[in-house]
Amino acid sequence: MSTRSKRGAILKGSVAPMLFVAISLASSGANAACTGPGAPSDTQTKCLTAVQIPGNPLRSFDISWVNPTRSEYYLADRSNAGIDIINTNTLTFQRTIGGFVGVKLNAAGTAVNNNISGPDGVTSHGRWLYAGDGDSTLKVIDLSPSSAKNPIKQSISTGGTTRVDEMALTTDGKLLLAANNAEDPPFATLFRANGDAPTSSTAILSKVVVSNAIVPAGAGLSIEQPAWEPTTARFYVSIPIIANNPPGCNFSGPITCDGGLLVVNPATLTAGTNTIGAFDPTTNTGVVPLHRCGPNGATVGPHENLLLGCTPQNNPSNTETLVINAENKNQTLVGNITGSDEVWFNEGDNRYYTGSSRACGTPNTCPDAGPPAFPGFASLGVIDFTSVLIEKIPQSSNSHSVAADSKRNLIFVPQVAPKAVVGSGGDITPVGAGICGSNSGCVAVYKSGAPQGNGNNQVD
Repeated sequence: MSTRSKRGAILKGSVAPMLFVAISLASSGANAACTGPGAPSDTQTKCLTAVQIPGNPLRSFDISWVNPTRSEYYLADRSNAGIDIINTNTLTFQRTIGGFVGVKLNAAGTAVNNNISGPDGVTSHGRWLYAGDGDSTLKVIDLSPSSAKNPIKQSISTGGTTRVDEMALTTDGKLLLAANNAEDPPFATLFRANGDAPTSSTAILSKVVVSNAIVPAGAGLSIEQPAWEPTTARFYVSIPIIANNPPGCNFSGPITCDGGLLVVNPATLTAGTNTIGAFDPTTNTGVVPLHRCGPNGATVGPHENLLLGCTPQNNPSNTETLVINAENKNQTLVGNITGSDEVWFNEGDNRYYTGSSRACGTPNTCPDAGPPAFPGFASLGVIDFTSVLIEKIPQSSNSHSVAADSKRNLIFVPQVAPKAVVGSGGDITPVGAGICGSNSGCVAVYKSGAPQGNGNNQVD
């Protein structure tokens, strides 16, 4: 989520005044999971169960990831200062890997400062899990049983003062690109990663910045989620707002500029800092201007298509989601779904899933208090591989993270705890408590409803 978007999701109230209310809610007894607006009976995608996370209620979390081969789901859980691991076969909580900075408050102590809280971005390959922290470090974690007592093998500073956020690995797990989204100007770091090696030797290879003419310094702009596309052998990185797109637009103040897609060829990067400018079709590198989209999330689907999570938190005019082809850069808009942070393509059922915390549209229609109508607040978006919206399923407000297990066709969506429990920024709707069957937040598990024969048949 961009710096500007994160500010919109920052918690504005202290938890302490809510303690009595939280106790009252907890003592009232838990409801059965998968009830209410978040578990409709008329959707293809069905709420299956809810996995409870021990420890603090889910006040703040970020990106999630699934490794289907290991049957594991990973959640960057700032509330409990660690990476939560859920077994996707048994749908049970396994453990939390600590060692992260956790929730950090603003100077007044009244709100979460997402820019320095952690963990944040997370991805994995084989036994190796990579996670960004709020102190501008990349944590390299060994998931093998022999490292259970000391799983963090490296903590590598990117040289910034704010979090290492979203990231992506190449298919072989040997290169990793991670974004420091909250720096000004923002930058990305290319790492040599571990692949399938038995020991960790992750190291910084180079730094990537965007030309000041495209992402001007001092404007609080951002770069967001990278994705690796193997056919073109490029990283594609969402940029929420770029200058002069369209010409004469505002990139600060009332935003009228759309975003861009940064195309990075890791084979051409050199040691030190690499500045990337406007898109060059002859090299397939540079920043591609987007139409009617200020994206946060990015995921790679079939036919070299990427789905981008456009959001009105970046450009208030955004009302759709964008699919762009990595080879020819053709752009297609998906109507009636917007406001996404993390997005995911599940090759098991050929469907895209969106964590659309701002599915209701502009901030003025996404209030921080008061009961919004259902559906249409935060949603789990379900889109097929032809870019057709299938359905939207209501979620807890501020629910922005999603990941899918392609072997089991299960979709995991973490839910924030109610506002009465964690303060402003918590769920202001009954949706999350109904999904979770508790008032502590949870990870909701949905089962894909793809028609028979569609699953496990990825269209290449």
